[in-house]
Amino acid sequence: MNLDLHLEKVLYRYDELRELLSSGDGASFAKLSKEFSDLEPIVNAVQALKKVREDMGDVAAMMADPDMKDMAEQEFYALKEQLPLLEREVQLMLLPKDEADAKNAILEVRAGTGGDEAALFAAELFRMYERYASIRGWRFEVMDVNETGIGGVKEASATITGRGVFARLKFESGVHRVQRVPATEAQGRIHTSAATVAIMPEAEEVDIVLNDSDLRFDVYRSQGSGGQSVNTTDSACRVTHLPTGLAVACQQEKSQHKNKATALKLLRSRLYDLERSTKDAERAANRKSQVGSGDRSERIRTYNFPQGRVTDHRINLTLYKIEDVMNGTALDEVVEALVAADQAERLAEMA
Repeated sequence: MNLDLHLEKVLYRYDELRELLSSGDGASFAKLSKEFSDLEPIVNAVQALKKVREDMGDVAAMMADPDMKDMAEQEFYALKEQLPLLEREVQLMLLPKDEADAKNAILEVRAGTGGDEAALFAAELFRMYERYASIRGWRFEVMDVNETGIGGVKEASATITGRGVFARLKFESGVHRVQRVPATEAQGRIHTSAATVAIMPEAEEVDIVLNDSDLRFDVYRSQGSGGQSVNTTDSACRVTHLPTGLAVACQQEKSQHKNKATALKLLRSRLYDLERSTKDAERAANRKSQVGSGDRSERIRTYNFPQGRVTDHRINLTLYKIEDVMNGTALDEVVEALVAADQAERLAEMA
């Protein structure tokens, strides 16, 4: 990437936008204002970088003066240390933005191979993300849970609301594998089970327009684990999107109206995610990404309880702190590493 060329383009566009906004073109004012606002922090970073470069030139000239040489050298090397940090900051700001990064997220966890043990692991993953959301100061709202009756879940979904939620969680999608001795295993043998995690950007109504003619609604009685949790009315709701065949069911609430609203919210986000996945597949044909493939069938992480380790296979990261990861306190270490790896990949592509 020719950084200086990119910088000049950014500064030129910023000045161009300033002139357009001052002319007061009402038709496109809002759109131009947003672009101007988005460019402002980049321009500030560019100006800081240019200032350091200019100061280095001035100080280098001062080094020719014997009386100023020692002091000038100290200042020159101090500025030189700042330079790569400022350049990297600007490069990261210039990376193409994922429009969904600022959105809230829909979390879905499903038990995979492994029977009851897989359902128990799915429930633990769901709680891990709930604790992580609490640590980050995000709001975690359970949308639907299909329990097994022994503490596990066949599937569970939640809305996670907060600043930069999808940007931080989007690399969690994929197959999570657990290796441990199940509580029901009399022989003490290690079993391998799996659960699938899907992180989708929460779609707004403007993102995906649902036509009534494309939807089929079915209502039925909620299926619980027994006892008081079993509903005696047809409050559960399933919505099927006829053009794609996608179906979403919700039975968490006692109100059919609330379950229908939740199901529509889930359906909208799944359709939005499907659109994104199609575009990602097209980009993947030209890009071999370790981190952001988004393939839900890809095994991305293994949780090995006997060895106390968590390994993310995409970036070959292993942490020997499984309990801290499962309670959410160390999950940030994995997330930060994944974000950094994705940034490094994209910077390399722009080089």
